[in-house]
Amino acid sequence: MKLRAAALLVLAGLGLRLWWSMETEAPLGGPAAEVVVPPGASTQGIAERLMAAGLIKRPWAFALLVRMRGDGGRMKAGRYRFEGPYSLLDIEQKIVEGDVERREITFPEGRNMFDMAEIAARAGLSGSGFLTAAKDPGIIADLDPEARTLEGYLFPETYDLKDGAGEAALIAEMVKSSRGVFADLGLTAEGRTIEGQALTLRQIVTLASIVELETAAPEERPRIAGVFLNRLRIGMRLQTDPTVIYALKLDGRYNGNIRKVDLSDESPYNTYRFAGLPPGPIGSPGRSALNAVLQPEKTEDLYFVSRNDGTHVFSKRLSDHERAVDEFQRRRSLKAAKPAASPPAPSR
Repeated sequence: MKLRAAALLVLAGLGLRLWWSMETEAPLGGPAAEVVVPPGASTQGIAERLMAAGLIKRPWAFALLVRMRGDGGRMKAGRYRFEGPYSLLDIEQKIVEGDVERREITFPEGRNMFDMAEIAARAGLSGSGFLTAAKDPGIIADLDPEARTLEGYLFPETYDLKDGAGEAALIAEMVKSSRGVFADLGLTAEGRTIEGQALTLRQIVTLASIVELETAAPEERPRIAGVFLNRLRIGMRLQTDPTVIYALKLDGRYNGNIRKVDLSDESPYNTYRFAGLPPGPIGSPGRSALNAVLQPEKTEDLYFVSRNDGTHVFSKRLSDHERAVDEFQRRRSLKAAKPAASPPAPSR
């Protein structure tokens, strides 16, 4: 009798083990589904969400598996997507490992915080919330105590939008990226002496933001930086269109065109009216533009004009520049099918 009872117990144990193996490792069918695990969710709460999504049939089995594996405190919040056959063990491990769905948001180089807010809104965030967070300079005060916003310090690259993360968290991540790039480039709050001119970090970022917007050809950036540094050295106005556009955006008056009257705007960002750098960055420069300012091309050029193909003609003398302007501006005018909506802004 004892042997029979022992045998029955062994068989029962083997049967239970076989059943549990099938319960936890057998593939579960069903359509693809998404489940959001909120921060602080209990094991039972997660199990109920999984059952509601049609991923599991018995919440208690999931809870028992979590307990047996000692994973109760390791479940990670986030949005999870399940496609194809998943076993109960696969589902549990996916949540323990934090294999969450990721959304990406990309900010191209040169965009200002208003453009970035629109990009954020298209990604499902609040554009106004993004701008509110971007107008809090506290997290950059140690590097730029003069900052009134985070303009220029929201590094342009691709970011993961973690489920539930808001605009402030994204802004903090963008500033963190800028700090990392500054550290890589050896930039501190004291800035750098470049071509004999002492520039603060703020001034370097400001100049890089202008260089970023002045050419679509990366190889031209060091030369354009050299031109602007030459102008700063002799007190010559920078006369760069992107600063006028930024001034108009700040005032809510930019409609896609620069009019002649805009070149006389009283904004301190208007480099056609005021010499020197504008008060701050006009967008977020990428690493290449920052490098161009830190390592500008040595040149005697003071002028450049667009060839209308993304590149520029550079000149040392005003007379040469005027000939280039006449050639390329006239060529553009002849190719135009009809008069432009507004006269072109003067070339640099």
